[in-house]
Amino acid sequence: MSDSGKPLKIALLGNPNSGKSTVFNQLTGLRQKTGNFPGVTVDVKEGRLRFPSGLEARLIDLPGTYSLYPTSSDEKIVTAVLTNPADPFYPDALVYIADVTHLDKHMLLFTQLLDLGLPLLLALNMSDSAAEQGIKVNTARLVAQFRIPVISISGRTGENIQKLLHELEKLIRNEPDASAGSEMVFYPLREQEKQVVDAVRHNLPIGNAYCALLLAHHHGWLPFLKKQERETLSAIVETKDFQSLRAQVDETLDRYDRFTPIVRKTIQQPFVSGGTATDHIDAVLTHRLFGPLIFFGVMLMVFMAIFFGYDTTGGWVENATGVLVDAVGNNMTDNWFSSLLVKGVLPGLQGVLVFVPQIALLFLLISILEEVGYMARAVFIFDKTMRRFGMNGRSIVALIGGGACAVPAIMGTRTISNWKERLITVMVTPFISCSARIPVYLVLIPVALPLSTWWTKALIFGGMYFFGLGAALGAAYVFKKILRTSDPSFLALELPEYRMPHWKNVWLTVWEKVKAFVAGAGKIIFMISIALWILGNSGPEGALDNAESRVRTEMSGSLTPEELNDRVAAKRLEASYAGIIGKGIEPAIRPLGYDWKIGIALLSSFAAREVFNGTMYTIYSLESVGAREEVEASNQRPFERYGRLRRQMTDDRFENGDRVYTLATGISLLVFYALAMQCMSTLAVVRRETGNWKWPIFQFLFMSGLAYFFAWLVYTLLPKV
Repeated sequence: MSDSGKPLKIALLGNPNSGKSTVFNQLTGLRQKTGNFPGVTVDVKEGRLRFPSGLEARLIDLPGTYSLYPTSSDEKIVTAVLTNPADPFYPDALVYIADVTHLDKHMLLFTQLLDLGLPLLLALNMSDSAAEQGIKVNTARLVAQFRIPVISISGRTGENIQKLLHELEKLIRNEPDASAGSEMVFYPLREQEKQVVDAVRHNLPIGNAYCALLLAHHHGWLPFLKKQERETLSAIVETKDFQSLRAQVDETLDRYDRFTPIVRKTIQQPFVSGGTATDHIDAVLTHRLFGPLIFFGVMLMVFMAIFFGYDTTGGWVENATGVLVDAVGNNMTDNWFSSLLVKGVLPGLQGVLVFVPQIALLFLLISILEEVGYMARAVFIFDKTMRRFGMNGRSIVALIGGGACAVPAIMGTRTISNWKERLITVMVTPFISCSARIPVYLVLIPVALPLSTWWTKALIFGGMYFFGLGAALGAAYVFKKILRTSDPSFLALELPEYRMPHWKNVWLTVWEKVKAFVAGAGKIIFMISIALWILGNSGPEGALDNAESRVRTEMSGSLTPEELNDRVAAKRLEASYAGIIGKGIEPAIRPLGYDWKIGIALLSSFAAREVFNGTMYTIYSLESVGAREEVEASNQRPFERYGRLRRQMTDDRFENGDRVYTLATGISLLVFYALAMQCMSTLAVVRRETGNWKWPIFQFLFMSGLAYFFAWLVYTLLPKV
C-alpha cells in the first residue's frame, strides 16, 4: 500500500518484442486479468505482485511502444496514462524492460521515461541470449550514468526475477541506496521548449517539465484534457510558434546522440562474420518469392490443424453436450421449462463451448509462431500488399484463420495497432468462407446442379472460397476509402531473433483468450440462443397446440409414430413466431426465388450457418431422418451426403406448381450464405472487440444488404431450370 492508503501501482513498459509480456507472466503467473482501458478496446493486463516482504502491488502491463510520440491507438494509451496523474492506471513506479542484445534500439523510450521523474528501474532482459552470443554488459556504468537500479534478467528462464523484485521494493520504499532518478534530466530543453514549458506550467498544475512539454505536443488528442485546458495549450503552442513535429524530430536525434556513446561503452559485442543464424534463416523466410510460399504453407498447416482439430475436439464437445441434453431430457417432465432447458439453454451452452477448441488451437499455434519470431516476418512480407486494401501485414493471419472460424480470427486482430486497419480487418473477415458454411454448401450445390459431375460440384465448392476472399478484399478497399482516422499508417517493426517458444507464455495466452471469449462473447451467444428458441417454440395463444392436434387427428392412422412426430415438429415450427416471421418476410425474399420455408431457415440459421440443414429437416418433416443422415454422412462422399433432404428440396414446389429449387435459386442461396452475416457468435465477438453495438449492427446490415443484392442479381440472370 502507498502512503495514501491506495494500492501501489507499478507499470511495466518496453518496446514491442522486448520480452515484456514474458517478464509480466513470470512476475504474476495466473494472478492476472485482462480488461480494456476506459473508452477504448485496447487490452490492459493487470496482475498482483507480491514482494518477498509480503508487500503487494498492482502490476500494469502497458502496451508496447517505441516512444512517447505515439503513432497508433495502443501507443497513445501509454502517453495518455503517463501524462495524467489522475488516470486510474497512473503508476507509482516504472519498470522498463529492454532487450540487452539490442539495447541501442530500446534507449529512446527509456530516456523519455527517465525525464518524467517517476521512480524507474531498468531491467536488461534476455541476459541468457546475451551470454550465448558472447555479449558483455557493464551494468555498473549504467547505474552510475543514470542513477537508477539496473538489473540483468531473463524472462525466459526466470534468472534474477527475485532480485528484480527485491530492488523494486527498495525503489518503492525509497531506501537510500535506491535512487528514484527524480533529479536526473537526460534531455536538456531547447530555449523555445523552455518557453513553452514555462507557459504550460504557469497555466496548468504540472510539476514535471518534460510532462508539460508532452502536453504541448499532444494537446490535440489527449483524452483527459478539459476543453478549457485544450484551448489554453493550443493558444500557447500558437503564440510561441511551436512546431511540434520538427521539435519531436530534433529531440529524438539529440537523444540518440547522447545515449549512443553510453551504449557503446556499456556493451561489448564479439565480431560476427558472415551474419547470424537469424540472418541466414531470414534470407529464405523473407525472400520475395519463397517467403510468401512458405508463409502460405505454414498457414495451411495452421488452418488444417484448426479444421481437423475442431473435427475431433468439436465433435467431442458436441457429443458430450449431446449426452447431457439427452440425459436431462430423459429425466424431466415434458413441459415448457424442460423444452427451454433442452432445446434452448443447453444448445446455447453448446454453442459457446463448441468454439473453445478452435480458439484454443488457433491461439496456441499463433502464440508459438509469435514466440519463435516468425509472425513478425509474415507481417513484414505481406504488409505492402495488404495496405492496398486498407489493412496491414497482420491482417493476413486473420483472413486465413477465418477459413476455419471467424470467431478466433477476429479475436486475433488485437495484434493490429492501427484502429482503422484493425476495424477493416474485423469487418471483412466474416466474408471468408468458414467451416460452418461447408454443410450448407454440400446440400445446396447438388440441389442447384443435380445432373453435374462430381468435379463440377467440387469446382463450385472451391470457387466459393475464392468468392469470399474477393468479397473480403473488395469490401476492405471500400472501407479504406470511407473510414477516416488521424492515426498514421506505416510499419514500425523489429524483427526479433529466432528463439524457442517460452511455454509458460504460450499457455497463459491461450488460457487468457479462451477465458475472454467465454466470459464476453459467450454471454451474448447464450442469450441469442434462448431468444431463437422462444421464436421457434412459441406462437399466438393455442397456435402450436392446435397445429399439433390437427396433424395427430388427420394423420394418426396413416403414419408411423416416428413419421407422425416429424410431421408434428414441422407443423409446430410453421405455427410458431419463427414460422410467422418466415411467412411474413416471404414477399421480401420472393425476388430471390425463396419461399417461406427458406425464410424460416434464414432466421434460424442466424444461430450458426450450419443450422440451415437442421431447420430444413424439420420443415420437411424429416427430423428423425436428419439424425440418421448426419451419422451416415461421415462414410459418404461429400456431394452424396444428406440425400433424403436434397431429394425433398428438389421436389418442393410453389403453390403455382413451379419448382422452388432451380439452378437460379440454388446459386442465389449459395451467394447469400457466402456473403450474409449468418452467425450470432461472430457478431458477439465483433461487439466485444469494437466495444459497442454500432459496428456489429452496421456489419450485419452491410453484409446482409450485399448478400441480398448479389443473390437477387444471380437469380435474375440465371435460368430458372
